[in-house]
Amino acid sequence: MKQIALLALSVVTLACFGAFTTLQQDEGDAIVGVWKNGEGTGMVKITRNGDKYQGKIVWLKEPNDPETGKPKLDKNHPDESVRNRPVLGLTNTWGFEYKGKNVWESGKIYDPKNGNTYDCTMKLKNPNTLEVRGYIGVSLIGRTDTWTRQVAK
Repeated sequence: MKQIALLALSVVTLACFGAFTTLQQDEGDAIVGVWKNGEGTGMVKITRNGDKYQGKIVWLKEPNDPETGKPKLDKNHPDESVRNRPVLGLTNTWGFEYKGKNVWESGKIYDPKNGNTYDCTMKLKNPNTLEVRGYIGVSLIGRTDTWTRQVAK
């Protein structure tokens, strides 16, 4: 009888843990969508990739290089071998884990304007406002940009 009770308790515990994990993933999906950066110069589509989140540049206000008239390239990247890839379509945010309370941490953000990659956190202030904080080393030393959700038309 004790074995049956222990087995039942184990099943209930696993079911509750699975429900919690699913609930947390569903909450984490709150940032999934298209976001316009604070300057209004680009949009990033955030998706879930396994248990982490990443974003890809899907729109640029000025998609072409003013000098050449051709699509802007990732010409400032520190790795010379990828400097000829287009900025449009580039994955520029990755590795974010949902930590609860509308916070995603442990991510990276790449800025094609200067070729630098920063540690990054994101905080959902409300369903349509996302604070994106890029920093080097310590979160206190960095910059926060406010992104606005774009509603599909």
